[in-house]
Amino acid sequence: MALGLLPWWGSAHAEPVCVVDDRDREVCLEAPASRIAALSPGATELIWAAGAGDRVVAVVAYSDYPPEARQATSVGSHTRVDLETLVSLEPDLVIGWITGNPPEQLETIEQLGLPVFYIEPRSIESVATTIERLARLAGSQAEGDEVAAAFRTGMHALAAEYADAEPVATFYQVWDEPLMSVNDEHLIGEVVQLCGGVNVFGELSRLVPRIDDEAVLAADPEAIIAGGMGEENRHWLTHWQQYPGLTSVARDNLFFVPPSLIQRPTPRLLEGSRILCEKLEVARGRR
Repeated sequence: MALGLLPWWGSAHAEPVCVVDDRDREVCLEAPASRIAALSPGATELIWAAGAGDRVVAVVAYSDYPPEARQATSVGSHTRVDLETLVSLEPDLVIGWITGNPPEQLETIEQLGLPVFYIEPRSIESVATTIERLARLAGSQAEGDEVAAAFRTGMHALAAEYADAEPVATFYQVWDEPLMSVNDEHLIGEVVQLCGGVNVFGELSRLVPRIDDEAVLAADPEAIIAGGMGEENRHWLTHWQQYPGLTSVARDNLFFVPPSLIQRPTPRLLEGSRILCEKLEVARGRR
């Protein structure tokens, strides 16, 4: 084989690349992935962060960051993948979302002979390690490691800044109908704690518990934070203004954080965390 025709990873006899995914399965590739399918918007963003965006051949609906991701072929949504289109793109790595993609579809993809790497970052640290593992699978480890290190540094600095902050009783609204929050085991719950917030539903057993207005009224949070539907849509917060007796309403502590910055487990979580921390600091100043 002529030197100019060597594969991009440099050798036709490259060592297999093996990485453990979030289902504790060892996923091995004969060579670094060169055709990647990302089956959730978060997976798309993470593989770009890992330095392998130029190898993404398939994404799903709402994979809008970075902007270049919109150029990749869509293979449906995270809840319903068009398997025929996916297979036709011949990916050599499929990134699946454990609780987001239908398990039966991911199993079918594996049965078709496509390697599936399952991800489910549930902590600040796991966002960084996911980037590192994806970078290893893609052969872009230097770039992925750099992004992961910068994310860790930024989050550690933010944690140090708010380590001694006065507690703020906080309700984070992750959905409106049905009304849903997060507990302390959730990634967003970890961010609330990092910012000095006390999650009023943090001790509930479910990761994303369903609640009702009465539960929020009983908890009487000092601050309500919501993502809303879309990057500029704050309408979820207007709902609470019908309850002037709520401390958060009386003090005008109804805050919006763009959902893509706080509800996707990606490096942009650092930006979303800064915004959330700043909102809680505003609440402290209104006592």
